[in-house]
Amino acid sequence: MPDRLIRLLPFIGAWPGLGRRQMLADLRAGLTGAIIVLPQGVAYALIAGLPAQYGLYTAIIPPVIAGLFGSSHHLVSGPTAAISIVVFSVVSGIVPPEHPAFLSYVLTLTFMVGVIQLMLGIARVGTLVNFIPHTVVVGFTAGAAVVIAVSQVHHFLGIRLEAGYGLVDRLRAISGALPATEPQAVIIGGVTLATALLVRAYRPRWPVLLSAMAVGTGVGALSGGAAAGVQMVGATPGALPPPSFDLIAFERMPELASGALAVAMIALIEAVAIAKAVGMRSHQRIDGSQEFIGQGLSNLLGSLFSCYAASGSFTRTGANYDAGARTPIAGIFAAGFVLAVIVWFPDVTGYLPMPAMAAVVFVIAWNLIDWHRLRDIVRASREETTILAVTVLATLFLGLEFAIYVGVFLSLLLFLKHSARPRLVSVVPMTDRPGRPLRNAHKRGLAECPQVLILRVDGPLFFGSLDHVREGLWAACDRGYSHVIIEGSAIERVDLAAAEMLAQETERMRDRGGGLWLCGFKDDALRLLRHPVLSSRIGEQNLFSRAGDAIAAVFETAPLCDACQREGADVCRLLR
Repeated sequence: MPDRLIRLLPFIGAWPGLGRRQMLADLRAGLTGAIIVLPQGVAYALIAGLPAQYGLYTAIIPPVIAGLFGSSHHLVSGPTAAISIVVFSVVSGIVPPEHPAFLSYVLTLTFMVGVIQLMLGIARVGTLVNFIPHTVVVGFTAGAAVVIAVSQVHHFLGIRLEAGYGLVDRLRAISGALPATEPQAVIIGGVTLATALLVRAYRPRWPVLLSAMAVGTGVGALSGGAAAGVQMVGATPGALPPPSFDLIAFERMPELASGALAVAMIALIEAVAIAKAVGMRSHQRIDGSQEFIGQGLSNLLGSLFSCYAASGSFTRTGANYDAGARTPIAGIFAAGFVLAVIVWFPDVTGYLPMPAMAAVVFVIAWNLIDWHRLRDIVRASREETTILAVTVLATLFLGLEFAIYVGVFLSLLLFLKHSARPRLVSVVPMTDRPGRPLRNAHKRGLAECPQVLILRVDGPLFFGSLDHVREGLWAACDRGYSHVIIEGSAIERVDLAAAEMLAQETERMRDRGGGLWLCGFKDDALRLLRHPVLSSRIGEQNLFSRAGDAIAAVFETAPLCDACQREGADVCRLLR
């Protein structure tokens, strides 16, 4: 089978060897996935500010497209909590959920997300997600979980809330409306929440959310349901996902651009991370760029059929693998089961009480927080903790789409801060070791030559760090060193600005009767330093591959220091 065809249609690669046994395994896994996604789809749609059916629509089309065109055999896409809350945050900042244009904005945003993801996939830049640090993702997810939970508190309490959409405004409105709490709603929500916790603790193999919703629905029915004033989710239309191309508003794209980029990147991070995690368990190689294409097509085509932004689901992907799925066909089976529920049992969501759904969302929000990773970050690094805290706070008090930008910007700022100040280590040869390796003079208490300093630069030598290295050279001259040898084995790269600085310092120290000598640099750096523009200033006689050769060259021109002369030596201690 041609490799090009497999790259265009990855699902073809899963067909060879697919027999009755594998098909039955995929069928069982699909049924398991459908059972899990039914309550999740409804809950996530509510989080996104949409009617319940749009969560189920998103559980039908995107999983099929992403499964067929992605590289993972087990990744299950569809509605997710994090993406739902970001979609809500982006669109509700423009129009409220009650506005007639809210759905149009959501679908337009989803269309843009699909286009961005598809373009990134075609450009083969699957490694782009690596530039978003894991600490930022952990902090963003934790903050989003809090926002998700707070967004459902009024449903849990049975409060009819008319409030702003910011976290502080919502909390203020809830506290002011507490006297209007409906005890019946709290009982339904409380029983649902307790059921979820008990099932997870004592029957972890049971579908936790489905079990909790079943019990909550039963309690709601016994209490009288809608007739008793309990707010219900409402029935879904008994129809296939309707075409929605006419709702894609191209004139609204400029005001959604920033949010669309954020949603696209968050969704890609989520999907690729999950695909790689399950790929390690299944020993399958994951092509990040192909996953970009699969996710992009799923969102682009999904937006044309009433689906909002989708991504990979950790819960459903893990369940899919554990249930024995062999190929992406398991996701197609799951979508088929959900479609059957929508068409044949559209009234099922009409029996779901909103307090029960709020309790289910609380459980989802709690599961989003990676408590173990949070503890590890706080214990391991103060700077990572700062990034984590800033990202969480930005998620809580800024638009969610900006929180990722804030976290990434801070991470890059701290990275550049360290890169701009590489360690300058004074080293000397270990004369009693074979090969005379260079070691940290101060750490080992080794004697240094007062005339020649060997300086190892631990880090990149580029435009951002050249001032720091130049200051180190000047400080060495101020301490009386007339010759400095820069040992460059730890320098990963040298750019033109840094090479120009080395040429300037070579000329300056030469004019003062000393010299700057370079040794151990990697081949790419040497090619730059030997360029005609620079070599005439640095001099080939100042470039060496080994530190020993550089030291010997220095003492061909430099007299012995006073210490060596007092010892009656005819060779400097660095050469002995």
